[in-house]
Amino acid sequence: MFGPEATPWIKAFHIVFVVTWFAGLFYLPRLLIYHREATDPVSQARFVTMERRLLAITHVGALLALAFGAALLMQEPGFVHQGWLHAKLGLVALLLGYHGWCVKLANDFRHERPTPTSRWLRWYNEIPAALLIGIVCLVVVKPF
Repeated sequence: MFGPEATPWIKAFHIVFVVTWFAGLFYLPRLLIYHREATDPVSQARFVTMERRLLAITHVGALLALAFGAALLMQEPGFVHQGWLHAKLGLVALLLGYHGWCVKLANDFRHERPTPTSRWLRWYNEIPAALLIGIVCLVVVKPF
């Protein structure tokens, strides 16, 4: 698709948008914790706005990370046959599920539906860190 000189640029932008995506997924549950603990309507409304805006940026990061990742696969088609990539894509699928769950939680808060406890949200906030560790280790070490 692109010449080999494009690969470092594609890789760089893939990394930039992965960082953007993860930043949103790290911070959104923290906002939800603060939202859960807010008691006044003004603060709750402010958190709804912050969550909506952060999700918009997170969606853009996710879409562009996936697009640049797909472009990398087109540049390096041999990766498709490697086990580490299959494992990485499995973790990315879990990350997409987590992202969708974040959207659901933010919608529940926005529409004042029942939401998990602050304690549950604190544990939930650890999931993207575990996925990030797995993804980075697979990409760098390529164990299989």
